[in-house]
Amino acid sequence: MAVSGFEGFEKRLELHFSGDDPVVGMGLRHLDFQLLEQVLHAVQCTVVSAVGNHYFDAYVLSESSLFVYPTKIIIKTCGTTQLLKSIPPLLHHGRRLGLALCGCRYTRGSFIFPKAQPFPYTSFRDEVMYLEQSLPATLCFRKASVMPSKMSSHSWHVFSASDEPHMVLRHIPDGMYTIEVCMTDLDRVLARKFFLRPGGKAGDVAGKEMTELTGIGDINPGALICDFGFDPCGYSMNGIDGDRYSTIHVTPEDGYSYASFECVGSIYDDQNDVVQVLKKVVQVFRPATMSVSTTCTSHEVWTRVAAALEPMGLKCRSCAVDEFPAAGSVVFQTFTTRRKEKRLVEVDM
Repeated sequence: MAVSGFEGFEKRLELHFSGDDPVVGMGLRHLDFQLLEQVLHAVQCTVVSAVGNHYFDAYVLSESSLFVYPTKIIIKTCGTTQLLKSIPPLLHHGRRLGLALCGCRYTRGSFIFPKAQPFPYTSFRDEVMYLEQSLPATLCFRKASVMPSKMSSHSWHVFSASDEPHMVLRHIPDGMYTIEVCMTDLDRVLARKFFLRPGGKAGDVAGKEMTELTGIGDINPGALICDFGFDPCGYSMNGIDGDRYSTIHVTPEDGYSYASFECVGSIYDDQNDVVQVLKKVVQVFRPATMSVSTTCTSHEVWTRVAAALEPMGLKCRSCAVDEFPAAGSVVFQTFTTRRKEKRLVEVDM
């Protein structure tokens, strides 16, 4: 393990607003690009590529992704970014549009280089205190929890707040789920595909080459992909498919290689969809260690995760379940390859 390097594990913030018609009105999509840039400047990242459709706008950032819906914003940033500094200006801009915050969810894994993080990301307790102070008092139903696993290096941190006691906000479509996947110790040969080729330049062209070379484009062939390759290595992509997004971010360096995958779906989709998606993700990266967080009101989705991964040589080592306001059930599962499992047993002995 490297003493220091780029932090791949992202911080993720999801804000829900009410007061606008999400079908007819543009809501938060009315925010001027310059205003979004100012918010991102406070977070310490910039937009490098963007795409949009009838439903939402997706931005690839210098450190991960931003998604803007009429009444929802999702920001996901890696490295040592100051993600939570986006809350005050976003609440201010929302109020100017006649929108009030009604739900918040903050999640992250366990940092590879925790000592390199600035305050308040030095501890989850500090992050929760910062969130508590940043959110309006109307979001009075709150919960924070660290969901453990059998591996000390993998825990899932969740903070959720809502203006109503129900587990799911009233305007979120019934049966929708979010899957957040974190992968470490990527296959070295596959990880090399996320390095710029000799003479190559960072940008959209490099991103498209990586998408095609690695098979990422096959994960959801129906999605419109906005991708970016970084110098000297690294990759980000957003996929948009109707009103649904997916996103992948890769830090391929040996010693602290990391990749994340996130998508949304519905329990009313073909039950095999999520299985096939996860299998394709594993084939692209072949991680030695993998965690999957599933947020949903139903237990139908997370039970399929192990069924998808175990035939790929990954064994489920732990499973934690908890419930949060405005989110529903969060299920956190960890997996390791058989080779990794053997190594862990030897260390325990």
